[in-house]
Amino acid sequence: MFIKLLERTQLAVGILFLIVFFVTIVIQVLTRFMGVSAIWTEEVATYSFIWSVFMGAAVMLNKRDHFQFDLLLNKLKGKKKKSLYLFNDSILLLFTVTLFILGIMVVNSFWNFRWESLPEMKMGYVWLSIPTMAGTMVIYTIAHMLNNVKTFNREESA
Repeated sequence: MFIKLLERTQLAVGILFLIVFFVTIVIQVLTRFMGVSAIWTEEVATYSFIWSVFMGAAVMLNKRDHFQFDLLLNKLKGKKKKSLYLFNDSILLLFTVTLFILGIMVVNSFWNFRWESLPEMKMGYVWLSIPTMAGTMVIYTIAHMLNNVKTFNREESA
């Protein structure tokens, strides 16, 4: 239940930032067509797109719809397949925990940097997308692993 709520929330945040991205691009095109340059639109579009992509990447990981090499995975069944899933998820967990820790370090280092076109905005809000994505990926991966361990002796595949 918690995982579904987290996924829906993350998906909503991603969609919201995608809408911000789209609206900002439309404003940028319209203002340039009118001969006025809204310099803030480029940064807002870029940073909102970053947030939407990172939120979507975490959701895709939870749904197991991300890019993967599944030649071996498709040939295995039962415990062998679940064992491979556990191995893959262990590597993924190690990677996402590392990304989370490094993401927090980056946020701390760059929090007070300012946007070029909107100096009242801090870059920390942009960099916060990394530990947010990585933290939710950690949660999703642990949930996958727990589910896999719980159903390990059953015949259906993960």
